Amino acid sequence: MKRLLAMAAAAALAACGTAAAANPFSDVAASDWAYQAVADLSDQGIVEGYPDGTFRGQTSITRYEMAQITARLMAKEDQYSAEQRAAIDRLAAEYADELDSLGVRVTNLEKKVGHISWSGDARMRYQSGDNSSDEAWNGRIHIMMEGRVNDTTTVNARLSTDNVQFKGDGDADIGFESMNVRHDFGDAAVTLGRYDFVWGNQGGWSYGNGWGFDGAKADFRLGDRVTLTAGYGQTNVSSFEGPSADRPHEYDQSYASKDLFYAMAEGDLGFAKLGLGYLSYQDKVESMGGTAYDPELVDVQLTIPAGDFRVFGEYMKNTTAPDGYDTAWNAGVGYGVMDYRKPGTWNLDLSYNDVDYGTYLGGTTYETDILETLTNYSDNAVGQQANVTYWLLMGNVAVAENVFIHGEYAFAADGTTADPEDTWTLSLNYRY
Repeated sequence: MKRLLAMAAAAALAACGTAAAANPFSDVAASDWAYQAVADLSDQGIVEGYPDGTFRGQTSITRYEMAQITARLMAKEDQYSAEQRAAIDRLAAEYADELDSLGVRVTNLEKKVGHISWSGDARMRYQSGDNSSDEAWNGRIHIMMEGRVNDTTTVNARLSTDNVQFKGDGDADIGFESMNVRHDFGDAAVTLGRYDFVWGNQGGWSYGNGWGFDGAKADFRLGDRVTLTAGYGQTNVSSFEGPSADRPHEYDQSYASKDLFYAMAEGDLGFAKLGLGYLSYQDKVESMGGTAYDPELVDVQLTIPAGDFRVFGEYMKNTTAPDGYDTAWNAGVGYGVMDYRKPGTWNLDLSYNDVDYGTYLGGTTYETDILETLTNYSDNAVGQQANVTYWLLMGNVAVAENVFIHGEYAFAADGTTADPEDTWTLSLNYRY
């Protein structure tokens, strides 16, 4: 859009031209069609020229310049009609990111453009034949809603399809993966309902199932470097199937629908980021060798950035599980940061993973089912699936604005019978 045309539109919103104003720009003649609009907007402080005193009306206006104009219009909203304010609100929504960079709070903009905001994502995915299923083509859609109740309270929900199978059974259920209310109290917040819950942070190999956690949590921010979270409730999904004729040692449907308490801390040390976690089940959940126990897990994560590179690792221990079933750890390196809004950005991570049966909660954010090997534990092969070791290569690349490709390839670390078959997946993802 040319600058003169943009100024004319802004002048219409600002209802200018009611009084004569001096023209400060050397390249805008009194005979120009937009002379009065430009002069009036300059007089009100809504537009500015260049340091050399010119306006350059035939050049294209940038999004950042338009955001500056929008911010100045917003500052004078009380002077405008309802119709003019609605038009300014639409501009505020369009230039929200640029306004945020100018220091105009996005939360304030959301209040101006309506009490409910919408967003979402979609995925088209291929999964190779792997440990529990044949190859699959499937798709999924998320629709996210945020309803602002007041300055401190929001209602949040995510509507999701289960994966629609384009090969084989194409039916899929539709339901709310999450639905919660969040109350903010400055540096603290409380969330009630069903919300996302990730236990372990290196790609979600510990827990991160999309159907989340039912309960309550409290978040605390201590300055700019430390955050604390504590919650109580139940994980919502587990891929363990519970006891059966060939799996009599399983006490119950492992980890799902059992009461638990968790606490997590994250700290930015400057040279590294440190994470600590504690999780304790309040019910008898799992059985090994015929004895049920209450799982209690502790977790430590460390990420060290070095320019565009990073080194990361994680260690987890189930303090109540038998030896040989009680630990998990990984270590890896990565490069780059993918921003789905910026085409051409990408990241790649490679990690070595060693996971025992007693540390896997039966849910993961992996798009492969490499960890499902652990759910094949049976009385006929005690210990055969007690541990799985594998390499994981995971990456993303933004191919267009709000469009990116995600890929994972997991392959066994050695050739023993306890190791899984290689598995991989590739998906095309959209944000809107």
